Amino acid sequence: MYLVKYLPYGICVILTFFCSVTSACAYSSLDAMLQPYLEKYQLPALAAAVVKNGEIVAAGATGTRRAGTKMTVSLDDRFHLGSDTKAMTSLLAATLVESKKLRWDSTVADIFPELAGKMNPALRKVTLQQLLSHTSGIPGDNDEFAALLGKAMLQDGNLDEMRYWLVEQWSLLPLESSPGTKFAYANMNYVIAGAMIERTAGKTWEELITELIFEPLGLKSAGLGPQATLGRIDATLGHISIDGKLKAFLSGPNGDNPPIIGPAGNAHMSVLDFARWAGWNAGEGKRGPKLVQAETLKKLHTPVVSMPQKQDARPGTPSHGKYALGWGEVQVDWAPEPLLYHGGSNVKNLAFIWVEPKHDFAMVLMTNAGGEKADQALHALSQELYRLYAVGRR
Repeated sequence: MYLVKYLPYGICVILTFFCSVTSACAYSSLDAMLQPYLEKYQLPALAAAVVKNGEIVAAGATGTRRAGTKMTVSLDDRFHLGSDTKAMTSLLAATLVESKKLRWDSTVADIFPELAGKMNPALRKVTLQQLLSHTSGIPGDNDEFAALLGKAMLQDGNLDEMRYWLVEQWSLLPLESSPGTKFAYANMNYVIAGAMIERTAGKTWEELITELIFEPLGLKSAGLGPQATLGRIDATLGHISIDGKLKAFLSGPNGDNPPIIGPAGNAHMSVLDFARWAGWNAGEGKRGPKLVQAETLKKLHTPVVSMPQKQDARPGTPSHGKYALGWGEVQVDWAPEPLLYHGGSNVKNLAFIWVEPKHDFAMVLMTNAGGEKADQALHALSQELYRLYAVGRR
């Protein structure tokens, strides 16, 4: 499947056609397209894939795992997803709704009745759907959130117990707006939703996402936390730019966000597995595995609130459009219709997912650097990929 990128262009065209009619090959290579982006945007590595009708039609990965080295990446290298994990948490909630363990209108007080008496009265009424759509009234990530995260990581117990402690402490704080009235992108929404999922399922969120999403979908490279193993560089390392120079972060306490906020964004996987996840969503129930009913998956994709324009949105966070349940919907000038979209970043990595269910089409893009240049690179590449593989080729 890797032979195509080493052949002359004319032969590649013939092979691409041959693959499309015989399934003898999996996809064409994007490596040559991706390579110029590395230098132009100062990226260590870059990966992307395109999916049509559930099949990966093009994929590529180029660059290095660690800036300044020749640790060449491959299509099997793991990249960090950041907040693209939120759609997976929403899907976990949906599985519990279908099994009658949760309802979309289950409230925080319903799931944690022992906390209701001392909980902020407004928070008691916040529903699961409001948490997943960022309309709970909880303010965006702030200093109080950061401070509580630090304290939460010092608590005893497993991650679900630490998450519960964080919810308990947060439940005393006031909301910024009345539930259901305003959009505010807040990772705490998904921490609480994750804790609700854990309470009703009787397992940690980490166990559930592995058992109910990663394994059924065959996402063999999928994992949680830093994408490289502790003490090894067996996957891409995240990078930040300091005075114009890229600094790599090894796996460790500072290699990712605290694991306690996993439901909000700490999954990682290869570009091929990310593409499989995107393609499954693009099908909206056309293909197995049937993790939820088709109408439930469509509900997750259907916007429930408009997002105010945010000019200073950090890369990987919503800046405009509408928001569904773990998915955004945006209109871009290079696509004729709104696309489902989400970005994800832990500051050191950046990943985009674009889904067009109407045409069973999807694109994923990933880089192991955060910041504005990475954001510009992925937006530019998104446009190039869409025009090449979607427009006029359906």
